[in-house]
Parts: sequence; C-alpha cells; structure tokens
Amino acid sequence: MKDHQRDAMPPNIILINCDDLGYGDLACYGSERNNTPHLDQLAAEGVRFSDFYMASPVCSASRAAMLTGCYAQRIGFADYEVLHPGQAQGLNPKESTIARQLKQVGYDTKIIGKWHCGDQPEFLPTNHGFDEYFGIPFSNDMGRQVNRLERPPLPLLRNDEVIQQQPDQRGITERYVDESLQFIRRARNNPFFLYLAHMYVHVPLFVPKQFLDISRNGAYGGAVACIDWAMGMIEAELNRLGIKDETLVIFTSDNGSRARDEGGSNAPLRGTKAQTWEGGQRVPCIMRWPGKIAAGTICEGIASSIDLFATLSEITGAPLPADTTIDSISLVETILKGKPTKRDIFAYYRRANLEAVRKGDWKLHFCRTDDVPGGADDEGSPKLYNLREDVGEANDVYDKHPEIVARIEEAAEEFRRAFGDKRLGRVGKDIREAGLCKNPKPLTEYDENHPYMIAYYDLADMPTMSG
Repeated sequence: MKDHQRDAMPPNIILINCDDLGYGDLACYGSERNNTPHLDQLAAEGVRFSDFYMASPVCSASRAAMLTGCYAQRIGFADYEVLHPGQAQGLNPKESTIARQLKQVGYDTKIIGKWHCGDQPEFLPTNHGFDEYFGIPFSNDMGRQVNRLERPPLPLLRNDEVIQQQPDQRGITERYVDESLQFIRRARNNPFFLYLAHMYVHVPLFVPKQFLDISRNGAYGGAVACIDWAMGMIEAELNRLGIKDETLVIFTSDNGSRARDEGGSNAPLRGTKAQTWEGGQRVPCIMRWPGKIAAGTICEGIASSIDLFATLSEITGAPLPADTTIDSISLVETILKGKPTKRDIFAYYRRANLEAVRKGDWKLHFCRTDDVPGGADDEGSPKLYNLREDVGEANDVYDKHPEIVARIEEAAEEFRRAFGDKRLGRVGKDIREAGLCKNPKPLTEYDENHPYMIAYYDLADMPTMSG
C-alpha cells in the first residue's frame, strides 16, 4: 500500500484493558518488581500518560464509562459499581459505545475477555456494537468456589452462547491471545477494532508455570509477565502482517491495584482500588501509532478513559451522537500534535457521592471512602492537594488557598447539578437509566453430575494462588 493511501485510511485499533493493574506495576511507570519489556517498548515508541484517569475506581462502572464516553453516573451506573451474575441491571442498549461508533464507519469489531457491563442477553457485547465476543462476562472470582457454593459456575461465552463452564483459568490468557491473533490476521477489506480485556491481575491469580518461573514478584509478577507476553505476541503478529504502522494500540487498566500485599503497586500514588485517592483511579495509559504519535513522549495533562470515545470517533470520522450528551473530550490534538490536553477538570465519584474534584494541578477532597459497603465513611474536613508537587496526597494545604478552594467548589456544583451527590442529598438532573432486565437469571446453573465440576476453586489462598 502506498503512503498516501495508508494516510487516507483510518487505523486498526487495539484497546487493551487490564483488570486491577496498578499505576506502579509496569517498569516504564517505575516498577522495580515486574519485568515488562514489551510494554516498555510500546511506551518508548509512543506516548505515555502520567495523569490518566478511569471514571470509577471499581470495575463495572469504570468499563461502562470508558465504552460510552460518559461518567458512570450519567448512564445510571452510580449504584452498580460491580455487576454480579444474573443481575437485572446492565449497560442500556440505547447507549452509544466506542464499538457502535466504529461500526458506523465500517469497522470489524470484537471484544475478547472481561465485559462486566451486564450478563443478560440484551446487555451482552453483541448488542452494543461488537460483531463478536469471546470471554468471561464478569470477574474471574464470580464462579462457583469451595467457599462460595451458592454461586453458579463461571461461564465462558462465544457471542451469547456459553461454550464452557468453570474453565481452567491458567490457560485463559493464552486462549484470549489466540483469539486475538486469529481476529487480527483475518483477510478483510475493513479496518478492525479489537478490545482485549484481560483477566489479570484480578485475584485469584491462576498463573501458568512458565510465567511463575520468571517472576521476581510471586504470582502477581507472573500475571504481569503474562500480560506483557500477550503484548509481545500481538506486536509480533502486527509486524508479521506488516500492519504495525496502520494500527493504533492503547493500553490501560480499569482501576488501580488492590495493593493488599499480593504484589501490586500504585506507587507513588496514595490509595487503592475502590478509593478516590489517586491510586484508585489514576492508571497507566500508553498509546502508539507509528508515524502519527511521536515516539518516547510523555503527556502530563489531565486525560481520562471517557475521552477515548471522542478521540477514536474523530480519528475514524465517526460522527458523535447528535441527541445524546457525553462527557468525552477528544485527545487527537494531544496525541497527534503534542498539544496540551483540553480537559482541565475531573470529578472523582464513588457510587453516588462526589468525593473529590481536580482542577488543573489542584485536587479538593470533600470526603473519602474505604472499600466497604455504604459509601463515604470519612466525613472529616475537606482537604486540598497540589498534585503536581504532591502526587502522594500527603500535604493538605486547604487553609492556605481559599481562592482555589472556592473555584473548585464552584466547579463541583456543576457536577452535583448534573449527577447529584447522595452524601448531600442532591439529585442529579442529567442522569439516564441503566438497562433493566425483567426476568434475569444466571447464564449457568450448578449440576453436580456435569464433568466441569471436577475443579472449582478454593479461594483460601486467593492473594497468592498460582493454579
């Protein structure tokens, strides 16, 4: 293909989203415990974001927000941070998604891995713009286990059909990579969009021996090594097919690490998954598009997963929804021209509580949450941090900058008007409904005589389990 023809065509797009991978878990983000040579190379060939946020510190709300370009509260996910097997709620099929956007302009679309936006038929990926689906529709710990016998077996789906129950998780990532390679190498006339949503590093960690053997960080390091291997396999296939320069790769994580002594790290950030400290929502993000994105660059502006919707729409020429409000701001001028990000403000919601707002370098906490049911458990005084000087949120300067507090408070009111703030009894005016299934049921049922029940998992050693 000639250069001018290549320049005129929209790129293939590969979006890789990890599960609970922390800000400090990759070597290119400072990890000294995990080896990630393929991801480090990806960063060296593209742009690495230092201030990239997921819209929620918990999985279902985070994924729904990224796919729709909206804060989770706008699309009715404030109360559905984690969707469970057989739950009646899911991502409303009326919502636009990245996949649906790309289908408008002729893309072949596939998701492989964790969906977690509802497991009822109307909520599955094939009803949200994806041509195909292969994966486990929720977290890998939500199947039948020795200490959770009330749960149905873990389903593995192809499109909307359960093709296996209680799959051996040690081999799941290899199967996901194989599916990815088969999709990438298909003969086609259209560009493709592949959304690879890894199982790792969500616990329990079922890690193949070859990755455990090379780990310096136990099972967790083995899981990170497997993620890096997957990137290497995809990279090799892009090179083999000669389409690396025609492919935009985006790598990120759905929220921060649990950081509960399993080996994960959000360093140098404070906090963990399920919290609105930086460690809960600021995550690694790398983008590479050879010849388009300058190699070896770092973006220090505020960016978010919700911005991928407008970014990929602009790159591919897909028109934004005319009758639907979104929160996405395009990053095209940032990644292609090196300009500052246009996002100057970001809201940190946990469930229906507005817990913090960042404006520029300043972050004002109104309340703080632990990862326990019930929402905000710290109603103490507000705290202000300068994230450029104090990324670890250690030095409260609230009393020193009343004018900055006032400006952020004013901005926070806009979010409260739109999305509400349960802690203050505020109800939002710009909230759409999540999808609701009238007669929900789990995708699988326990059958003690079925051969798949030879191995369900005991989570007694969950943090270090290696299979």
